[in-house]
Amino acid sequence: MQKVKLALIGAGQRGQGYANYALKHPYEAQIVAVAEPDPRRRAKFQAQHALPDDVCYPDWQELLQQPHLADAVLICTQDRQHFAPAMAALDAGYHVLLEKPMSPDPLECLQMGQRASQVGRMFTICHVLRYTPFFSELKTMLDDGAIGRLISIQHNENVAYWHYAHSFVRGNWRNARESSPMILAKSCHDMDILLWLAGADCTAVSSFGSLSYFKAENAPAGAPQRCLDGCPVAQSCPYYAPRFYVNRGDGWPTSVISVETGQEAVLKALEEGPYGRCVYHCDNDVVDHQVVNLEFANEVTAVFTMCAFTNDISRTIKLMGTKGELWGTVDHEQKRIELSEFATGTRKIIHVQSEDGAQGHGGGDDGLMRDFLSLIREDRHESRTSASLSVQSHLMAFAAEEARISRRVVELSSFVEQLQR
Repeated sequence: MQKVKLALIGAGQRGQGYANYALKHPYEAQIVAVAEPDPRRRAKFQAQHALPDDVCYPDWQELLQQPHLADAVLICTQDRQHFAPAMAALDAGYHVLLEKPMSPDPLECLQMGQRASQVGRMFTICHVLRYTPFFSELKTMLDDGAIGRLISIQHNENVAYWHYAHSFVRGNWRNARESSPMILAKSCHDMDILLWLAGADCTAVSSFGSLSYFKAENAPAGAPQRCLDGCPVAQSCPYYAPRFYVNRGDGWPTSVISVETGQEAVLKALEEGPYGRCVYHCDNDVVDHQVVNLEFANEVTAVFTMCAFTNDISRTIKLMGTKGELWGTVDHEQKRIELSEFATGTRKIIHVQSEDGAQGHGGGDDGLMRDFLSLIREDRHESRTSASLSVQSHLMAFAAEEARISRRVVELSSFVEQLQR
């Protein structure tokens, strides 16, 4: 099997996750270079992948200025740092795997989708849910006619109170101006899944939602700016920062707040860094709950709900067709699909199993990497989540945010026309 050489831009949590595939499957892929501005993170990644000093760069421009180092580049920078390295890597002749969202700018998404079709390189977006056994099984059952013609979808993303506080109140995706709106940063995965399952272009969107809870007027009396500054409700507050990070091991989310994950280093990070702030005294502005209604060209309708106020991270879905229904639940504990047939009245339960050892988004991360590497070896350029396809689901997210803000129904065709003027 041909070993694919990979260069990584952005050695944060997501970048490390994709790069770990090469450690688990060294006969398939090898990391040969990295660009990461944080020296401690860069050094840690260098040691993990046994990289020499001369292929470890502080910025992506320097990496891409070198003679061809790899077959493909994995770009896992922050949302607003995707466009420039992605376009430069494509122009330099690399295949590209780009973390979602493509960009918080809809015009940049359109430009990247167009460039992907021009350069003859594979340009895949990390919509990993399409590669999970759970959603792959749902798609197969739909395509095989298990419930007849699909009519409507109900889909929930349950973010979990602690995950929302970590990533969207204190973390990198808390502020739309600095990253992107919640519907794009977190739920473009879900827009992509709905587009894939519906099997037709989205034609119209409406949406409602707001930031209702994580703001100053809801702070308990006497709550300080930081949790460790003598908070009077530390014992009863579910968002007390040490509860999330201290003595929680060296994995996510502790590994996000500090390269060193010992108690002393973690407490120092909470005393000085953004993850120790009171959730009611942050600079966050993204919504903590949102509903989106969607209409597709084949008359399928869908409703999507994102909510921060859940205990577990999970997704639940109901697919309603002319001959039956499908219910699905996927979380860290279970991946369960139930089929109900109208004519026979029978019910069938399917427990979907992930590949042994597969981690990250229910096995989706490994599935994405396996497909990406296979297509490179076969010299094929259209993947299940090619940029040319992913542009559509990104535009759905942008249109949903426009609909939420303007409180009107947004027609997708008109929305795209206005962008291109």
